[in-house]
Amino acid sequence: MTFSAQIRQAVEPIWAASMKHPFVKGIGDGSLPLENFRFYIQQDSYYLTRFAKILALGAAKAPDIETTNQFADFAKHTYSAEIGLHEQFSKRLGITSEEKECFKPAPTTYAYTSHLYRAGHAGHLGDVIAAVLPCYWLYAEIGDAFLDAAPEEPIYQEWIATYGGKDFQDRVDEQIAHLDKIAAAVSAADCERMKEHFIISSQYEYAFWEMAYRMETWPIPLEN
Repeated sequence: MTFSAQIRQAVEPIWAASMKHPFVKGIGDGSLPLENFRFYIQQDSYYLTRFAKILALGAAKAPDIETTNQFADFAKHTYSAEIGLHEQFSKRLGITSEEKECFKPAPTTYAYTSHLYRAGHAGHLGDVIAAVLPCYWLYAEIGDAFLDAAPEEPIYQEWIATYGGKDFQDRVDEQIAHLDKIAAAVSAADCERMKEHFIISSQYEYAFWEMAYRMETWPIPLEN
């Protein structure tokens, strides 16, 4: 069994729970209130800017120029495709420039991105990939599961199409191949650490849906 297959098997209960989460199911059947999706888009835009930086860090940690170029392309694609889509959604959802300027990440968003930074800066390229891979891979599985869904809300249709297409799956497959190649060459301790990154990120993916569904805030509100 490949390393990627092993870690995917390890997180099956978490990913199964994500598939059943009311936020995710609400996108698929169109029942999710746009207010919640609007909150999610703001949080996810913050997350994706940090995600792109971690991919750029992966480019710096790559062992050869070909892999450096690939990860630089991954970072660029995140910016041009996903962040670009979020900008379109923001306009359609009426998210103002003032809201963007005053935005503060919710606790889960802050913690998840902090985890990515810690895994990436403390480790090698395999740690970077293991930490970011659940975001790629889980979204691809959700997109694939919802390909035949027909929510009435056009924004939900576009979200599903973004992650359910072949282009996105190709990106996932590239990352999986990189991780398996690295796992075959590093120590058992390295593999265990990468597995832990993957599990923690998978937990945070579930927490991210829950955060958006509850529109999570910090526990003690402060005056601006």
